[in-house]
Amino acid sequence: MKHEWRKAEKKFYMTKTKPEVCPMPAQQFLTIKGQGNPNTSEFAEKVGALYTVSYALKMMPRKGIEIEGYYDYTVYPLEGFWTMPDNFTGGKIDKNLLIYEIMIKQPDFITEKLVIKAKELSAKKVTESLLTAMNFKTIHEEQVVQILHKGSFDEEYLSFEKIAIFCQENGLSRTDHGHKEIYLSDFRKVTPDKYKTILRVSVKS
Repeated sequence: MKHEWRKAEKKFYMTKTKPEVCPMPAQQFLTIKGQGNPNTSEFAEKVGALYTVSYALKMMPRKGIEIEGYYDYTVYPLEGFWTMPDNFTGGKIDKNLLIYEIMIKQPDFITEKLVIKAKELSAKKVTESLLTAMNFKTIHEEQVVQILHKGSFDEEYLSFEKIAIFCQENGLSRTDHGHKEIYLSDFRKVTPDKYKTILRVSVKS
């Protein structure tokens, strides 16, 4: 049976529109870092590169490449850490200054060796510079507060306000100024009013 992340990992992806605390395990990702406005072709190319290599990994058994412990699965959604430069003093955010690390989660049986092979298989579709910039790493977010945001990215501040109130009421403080977004809807294919995005901030008691 295919591993469907929406069903098998509900506690991470079936978030409600009110804040909740969620302990996070260590997870492994393909990632690419960058800085600048996400509404650019450069950003879109990075997203495309992550998906291309992720699908190359998923399809390896169909190309006769054996993977120990393999099971069929649905490719995970795009995620991303977002923050501003250290000297940012608040106020209106200039999207050209945004610092990000976008990523796609990978099953536990994926290894560095398999990622290298997947990059080789993707070389005709992805530029060498993007393949070189792409990393395979383990990330442990530990404890987060998360919420499902529905609608435009420009209205995310409304959901962050809910998170701030929740943290204050529950004796939690953020560990940094950045946050994570998980894109449950493909923002390349749907209108902003249809966006569904999980927002996460790392917290401590």
